[in-house]
Amino acid sequence: MAKNHVEEFREDLKEFHEMTKKFYQKEITVPEYKSFSGGFGSYAQRGGEHNMLRLRFAGGELNKENVKFVADSVKKYNIDLVHFTTCQSIQLHNLTEASVCGLIEEAFDHGIITRGGGGDFPRNVMCSPLSGVEEGEYFDPLPYAKEAGDYLLGFIKKVKLPRKLKVCFTNSKKNETHATFRDLGFVAKENQTFDVYAAGGLGIKPKMGVCVAKDVEPSKILYYIKTMVDVFTEHGNYTNRAASRTRFLQDSLGVEGFINVYQEKLAYNLENEKLDINVKPDVINKTGDGEISNPRIIKQKQKGLYAVEYHPIGGNPNPEFFTKIYEVISNMKEVKLRITPDQGVYVINLTAAEAHRVLEATKDGANTLFERSTACVGATICQVGIGKSQALLDACIERVKQENFNDKVLPPIHISGCPSSCSAHQTGTLGFRGGKKPTVDGPKFAFAVYEDGCELIGEEKFGKEMGVMVEDDIPEFLVDIGKEVTSLGLSYEEYRKEYPENLGKLAAKYL
Repeated sequence: MAKNHVEEFREDLKEFHEMTKKFYQKEITVPEYKSFSGGFGSYAQRGGEHNMLRLRFAGGELNKENVKFVADSVKKYNIDLVHFTTCQSIQLHNLTEASVCGLIEEAFDHGIITRGGGGDFPRNVMCSPLSGVEEGEYFDPLPYAKEAGDYLLGFIKKVKLPRKLKVCFTNSKKNETHATFRDLGFVAKENQTFDVYAAGGLGIKPKMGVCVAKDVEPSKILYYIKTMVDVFTEHGNYTNRAASRTRFLQDSLGVEGFINVYQEKLAYNLENEKLDINVKPDVINKTGDGEISNPRIIKQKQKGLYAVEYHPIGGNPNPEFFTKIYEVISNMKEVKLRITPDQGVYVINLTAAEAHRVLEATKDGANTLFERSTACVGATICQVGIGKSQALLDACIERVKQENFNDKVLPPIHISGCPSSCSAHQTGTLGFRGGKKPTVDGPKFAFAVYEDGCELIGEEKFGKEMGVMVEDDIPEFLVDIGKEVTSLGLSYEEYRKEYPENLGKLAAKYL
């Protein structure tokens, strides 16, 4: 992280300490504190007794020094809950006034900026988690994502956005970062350029992004980011927060109108700004010998190197994970961690022998495709949450384990506690969104059920809402699916293709 940003924002921490003290002394309300603290990547948790702190890492990448910082922080402050987010950040939870104020200072000391981690600011820039090492990728966009992240931090004190702005990069058609339906997305192509998509997003009234440019030279990306910021500040809705994300510009300006406004502003910026960048790709000098095979092993494009996938249940690694993994990798050359958009992590640049050690250190994670499900922190922690996402996921996993299904009989599910779609439930093969449902016994916690979403480039679609299911019925609904898929001798993916109407029939008795 650029040192000038660390020093630029450090002065702001004095005000963070003052406002946090006022909040814990009950001198300001939860909403008043939230409107301020979010800009520092921190929120009060539900109940107002503790804070969380969000550490932003461009592209989700942690070097060994970053890992050690998190490990040391967990020990020093007795942190009992760590959460990987779908925006490739790390959230530290259940912090006291003293610990959140101490942690935010120490994060800055280690070059980790939390500024803009929440609130109406540019958020953590995302990138495909295996960029630079993945076989078959078009090219490595991670260096450009890091440049973008650094550039966007510069707007925090200069521009007042209507709401948050999410920028991302993807290295292939897998589109894990949802580049074709974010506020601004850069899609790598075989010809070593980007197609650029804008004004998309999940949540209430989701929208696919609009393609505003094709075959963009990577050296020009900052012009496109500056243009999106300019268009959003000039045409975004500053009076109605419910309509103040970039996707609503497609409504207020019309799709063609938005494209025209964007192109006009882009032409101006290309003519008047000097934002070209010269980025050198990261070079991995390491090689390895030997071979290793495991469902969690990914062979890298570098000779003899591997990545190990680790997916803690619900995106919540045991806090001791960071100490354990640091001890394992501390003497391994060029090894890094990459947080994934589905709340897992890759440990990359491993030889076969090193990968074996990392596999052993991460064996407490998901063992099946279903256990790789995604869930936001939910209403037990989040102020705006409705459904208890983590509790539901735990209940589903425990119930499914009792049936001993084969892997791939059930897909990974996405559970969001509210319409904000923090788990990207609208993109999942099966998604659930928290709410309440009236019943003869009174209102009960429930989840709207979504099916058939897809994030792949060229096949993007949002899931269709099937109806609302009482929370307690969801584990049995999943077991019903598993039993039917098993009886047909298929995987869930095959089942949906061969029997597209059957899922609705299974769900009918619960909806």
